Amino acid sequence: MPQVNPRVLAWARETAGLTREKAAKKIQLGPARGMEPADRITALETGTDKPTRSMLARMAKGYRRPLIALYLEEPPRASQVGTDFRTLTGARSAEQDALVQALVRDVIARQGIVRSQLEDDDAEEARFIGTVTMKDGRPRALEALRQVVGGEPGTDVPRREFDELRNAVESAGAYVLLQGDLGSHHTALETVAFRGFVLADSLAPFVVINSNDARPAWSFTLLHEVVHLLLGHTGISGADAESETEHFCNDIASEYLLPSTAIEALDVSALENDELATVLGRLANEWKVSRSLIAYRLHRSGKINGPTYRRLIEIFRRQWNERRQQRSTGEGGPNPYVVKRHRIGNALLKLVARGLGEGTLPTTKAALALGVKPTQVGRILGMQASA
Repeated sequence: MPQVNPRVLAWARETAGLTREKAAKKIQLGPARGMEPADRITALETGTDKPTRSMLARMAKGYRRPLIALYLEEPPRASQVGTDFRTLTGARSAEQDALVQALVRDVIARQGIVRSQLEDDDAEEARFIGTVTMKDGRPRALEALRQVVGGEPGTDVPRREFDELRNAVESAGAYVLLQGDLGSHHTALETVAFRGFVLADSLAPFVVINSNDARPAWSFTLLHEVVHLLLGHTGISGADAESETEHFCNDIASEYLLPSTAIEALDVSALENDELATVLGRLANEWKVSRSLIAYRLHRSGKINGPTYRRLIEIFRRQWNERRQQRSTGEGGPNPYVVKRHRIGNALLKLVARGLGEGTLPTTKAALALGVKPTQVGRILGMQASA
């Protein structure tokens, strides 16, 4: 059995966001030889004890790492894929950050399979990646966004649904995934930790949206991430945006969904927080956008101040969490395979189906690309064929 570097075990646990106590629970480690479970983890990570094969297998699963990673000679250097655009508010837990990093690794692996398949197919590159800079200004970026997703300038609110926008983005050459966990509700990702993630690859650009967010917010996040693609950015976006880059992306996405002409016509100066929240809810239903988007536009236009905007966001988040909890306790629900197909998106489903049909993509890689188990591939693609 190959030797295991104890420092690698410590690295794997720490990057999973686990304390020694939580790690011991994850890998089902009990007391032994007079040592408590957490002390046994310490012994393994200092080299005074050696892990068994079954223990390493449980570590790989609990730490969300491939087993081979635990046999590395040294811990890998800390690296970051792209830019972390999230605000460091302290609201995110280490465990949530670890889940986000695991999601990023998973998406990169899936994107690598897609890219390889497209290279074999001599596919064309997505021409819109990196075609805009922030120095070009907001009007130029908005026009570039319209070239990707369609739509013309006007005084009316576009009222375009998420699926329509997603189809337009995928037709332009990107892959759009909806993902809110790592395969189980125990790994659910909070929006404060992750709202969107983008890989600005010219051949296989990926956009990932947190499906745990409110459905009306998906459209905004999608457009926000497409602006990142236009800028050539790879990185993670969160629920709060304080950087100049995030304000830029937010302003372009929000102007597309809710033009300034619509905001200018609103007079909310006499409304208090609760009454204002009710009015924004009515407008959100009418315009098919999120309440948070309307609040953001009002704040950026100077119609509401910072404290009022933050209070509204708190109200909306609380109400959304309450509704989500109520739905989770209900019975029934849509077919899980229908849900999986929608989260994967038509572009990726069609690419994988073609690769399997032509014999250029084995089932194991098809499953990884889709983010499902190999036994589920046929069922999901069968539904796609009959749709």
